[in-house]
Amino acid sequence: MNPPTTSEARLTPWSHAARLVARWVEKGERVDALLDTMPRTVTGVDRGRCQNLLLGAVRHRGRIEAHLKQLITLLPRPRVQGILLVAGFELIEGGTEGHAARVGHHAVEQTKLLASPSEARLVNAVVRKLAAGLASEPVPPKEASAAQLAEYFSHPDWMVKRWIAQYGADATRALLEWNQKPAPVYARWRNRDRAPSEDELKWLTPTAWAGFYEVKSGNWALVEAALAAGVIYLQDPATRLAVELLAPKAGESVLDMCAAPGGKSLAIADTLGSGRVVAVDLPTTRVERLKENLARISGVETALVQGDIGVDGAKIFEAQGLPKAYAAVLIDVPCTNTGVMRHRADVKWRLQVGDYAKHARQQLGLLTAAAQLVEAGGRIVYSTCSLDEDENVEVVDAFLKSAGGRGFSLEKSTVSRPWETGHDGAAAFLLRRKG
Repeated sequence: MNPPTTSEARLTPWSHAARLVARWVEKGERVDALLDTMPRTVTGVDRGRCQNLLLGAVRHRGRIEAHLKQLITLLPRPRVQGILLVAGFELIEGGTEGHAARVGHHAVEQTKLLASPSEARLVNAVVRKLAAGLASEPVPPKEASAAQLAEYFSHPDWMVKRWIAQYGADATRALLEWNQKPAPVYARWRNRDRAPSEDELKWLTPTAWAGFYEVKSGNWALVEAALAAGVIYLQDPATRLAVELLAPKAGESVLDMCAAPGGKSLAIADTLGSGRVVAVDLPTTRVERLKENLARISGVETALVQGDIGVDGAKIFEAQGLPKAYAAVLIDVPCTNTGVMRHRADVKWRLQVGDYAKHARQQLGLLTAAAQLVEAGGRIVYSTCSLDEDENVEVVDAFLKSAGGRGFSLEKSTVSRPWETGHDGAAAFLLRRKG
């Protein structure tokens, strides 16, 4: 995209969101990476508003574009598409009386600022009709086809058909509805010495999951202060499943494979209280976040290992004078992220049919390599944030049948289906090496 002709100072959170959506449309950049490019001058409530508009536009893109294609012969350039998608999300989001008129007026003014007067006239005509179309659109009936569900709930048609085959129509609809809702912000309480105070409970709402609180909106300054003090860490309750299954014991040395960005390393250390956490990942940009999270740990020794265990094996541990076998190993593998689509709204638009098998092959290789670092009688937890059996039970079954897995047995497993558990989807499998 060309740089804007207007002063950056005149850009609002809405303006920033429209520009980021345009970049996503044009270049397919990951949404989390786009958010990282937001100017640091956009903070607090403004930053939250921009993020909400960006994620909402991406989340509902399919439904909005289906209407736009009935109104425009050819979709306009990405910059204007960004404006229309943000406006479309605002219309879906709803508001008080006169909301649609205000959305249309604001979209026109933003188009003058971000694009051109002639394109503003197009936006004016289109948003008026888009508002009417979205307002009169019925919710798909119970017997709706996969194509109807895919369009209304903004998911690829092939994905909806795949889920119906796996889970059935009712569960699939529940999952689609779940994915279209904004994700709450959750915080894990880290302070081992005290519970949240009365003042802290004014912005932290207890949940059904011990140690996890929903963060009330409008309190970002308090959240940042608590993060800096090491009192909380922002984390979905689903992340607890793998750590609880691993059950780190005080004084143990625990290996966390595929550790970046480090949220689970931090949870392991908080559970240990004493001992050591060895975090391993490839030397990518994500390691910087991992380093930041390891620096939050106190009372537990930490070590960072950068390398590919599938290629370098135990040699990368030897180089740093670290053990080559551990009593407890967690490997949270890269996956399709189908369990966390509320947080990662662009995942559904990036996934391809062949990605499941590709991930499963990589996951089996990673699990096999990590298992070689488990000592006799030790345990390993294999986990994903995927809902699909291809990446979960089928990978574990394949591992147990392989030469590398014959010395292991499956002791326990847990799966979170978000429409049932009320938090992100995830799966975790506890495997024990025979003594």
